[in-house]
Amino acid sequence: MGPEVVILVTAACLAGSAVGTFSGLVPGIHVNTLASVMLLSYPAMESFLVSFTEAAYVPIVVSSCIMSASVVHSFVDFVPSVFIGAPDPDETMAVLPGHRLLMCGLGMRAVRAAAVGSAVGAASAIVLAIPIQYLMLSGLAAHLDIFTVSVILFTLSVIILKEHGIRKKLWSLVLIAMSGMMGLICMDLHIPSAGVIGEGTLLFPLLTGLFGIPALLSSLGTSSVPKQRDDGISPVDCIPGIKGVIMGSLAGWYPGITATAGATLSSVFLPENKPERFISIVASIGTVTSVFSLVTLSVSGSGRSGTVLVIREIIGDSVMGFCSPEFLLLLFCSALSSFLGYHITISSGRVMSKIADRLDKNLMNRAVICFVIFLVILMTGPVGILVLTASVIIGMIPSDIGMDRIPLAGCLMFPVLVHGILEQIS
Repeated sequence: MGPEVVILVTAACLAGSAVGTFSGLVPGIHVNTLASVMLLSYPAMESFLVSFTEAAYVPIVVSSCIMSASVVHSFVDFVPSVFIGAPDPDETMAVLPGHRLLMCGLGMRAVRAAAVGSAVGAASAIVLAIPIQYLMLSGLAAHLDIFTVSVILFTLSVIILKEHGIRKKLWSLVLIAMSGMMGLICMDLHIPSAGVIGEGTLLFPLLTGLFGIPALLSSLGTSSVPKQRDDGISPVDCIPGIKGVIMGSLAGWYPGITATAGATLSSVFLPENKPERFISIVASIGTVTSVFSLVTLSVSGSGRSGTVLVIREIIGDSVMGFCSPEFLLLLFCSALSSFLGYHITISSGRVMSKIADRLDKNLMNRAVICFVIFLVILMTGPVGILVLTASVIIGMIPSDIGMDRIPLAGCLMFPVLVHGILEQIS
């Protein structure tokens, strides 16, 4: 593997950072969607890249672009969560404290807290990645996998029990079951979902319908944003980010435990009263999950996120094993894109802070909804539209009854739980 490969990987990292910035700043567009598009267009990218390097190195170059996009997205997506109120699934818990700061004219405090949390989480995960990979390959992974069903059951129980009142606890259980059944249908039935540009994954309309579009619809007609001010000072230290590393490690290994679920556990066992510090924890969990999912891929060959699943599809088994060249290059991309992600988050937050009181959120949200529907048709066709419609109906229930959307994370946890129980029985 010559120096030209490292140069190409660095260039791909920069390109991926631009992709992650776009997906992070545009509400309703997840980096998993763009990763799926890149997978569909891989043959075209391969024919272009073979002019610069050997065909054997093309997968790592493309994978570097996707990995960088995932890491930068985990930084930047807090900006629209704070200023527009349209979060990714991983940031739903941070919307309320972020909105409180926004309506006090302190939206940049939320963004700076998220940037610090993500930076601490990324740095910690990168430093710990190789030692944890060694421990997992030395047998720790097998011991941890024994507790998968127990961890999922415990997490779901916490999600249900943290709701106040019997009525909301019952609704939480119902939402977990409904979203979980949707997850089983989309992941296990192998329903043909051919769109205009090929067959895409039904997870895109599922997650967009449960989390993305309902958030955009809920924020339509909200009150105007006051003029923002920024003192240029970080509102948090590194402690909340370190707390996020603990929960992010859990979310990075066990399938179905999303950053949102990790944030739920954190709110119960590592509570923070100040909104800035809680936002920093949530941000750290999301970024740690992005980096540690690479460790999980290198150890077990399985993915814990859409982007890592795409990387697995492209790169094959070459990333597996202790400190393989592919793993180290992707870890290098994570470090570079984390540095870029922090500065992009602060810069984009400043821009949004200056125009937040003049921004037509309703027009933007409607445009994004139309764009998402277009992408669903393009990638998954009529079946995707049906999944999107059903998911939006379920996704609107929490806001209608005064709950958050955390129980909807059952769409990923419930299928893992079902498979785990069936494996134990058999």
